[in-house]
Amino acid sequence: MGVVIIDGTTVRDFVKEEAQFKKSVDDQFVALDLNSDGVLSRAELRKAFESLRLIEAHFGIDVATPPEQLTQLYDSIFDKFDTDQSGTVDLEEFREEMKKIMLAIADGLGSSPIQMVLEDDDQNFLKKAADLEASKTSL
Repeated sequence: MGVVIIDGTTVRDFVKEEAQFKKSVDDQFVALDLNSDGVLSRAELRKAFESLRLIEAHFGIDVATPPEQLTQLYDSIFDKFDTDQSGTVDLEEFREEMKKIMLAIADGLGSSPIQMVLEDDDQNFLKKAADLEASKTSL
């Protein structure tokens, strides 16, 4: 377990590092594509967001959200990713939306640093952004 400190610049620099960001997003896409068909179904993307527990928890406290409301929310997230309205999310759509999400996080953080406690084997995008920043300062 480790503590990382990031701010908007850390996240933005990670997105600008195109090769590394693309590889990270592509790796995540492959991990989410449970049936290896090269696209994400509504169920695969929902499973990914459910595992993050962003909606079912509020500041670490579980909240009860009616199942139909959760379904509507996950459907709207899927629709945002499925820009060509094909019923699946391909790699390019996933890359574009993840880039937008990461840049929105960067804008939200601004120049205010935050501390995050992460497992050493955690491979989320914010951890990767912090690792990239750390590799630059250790040179």
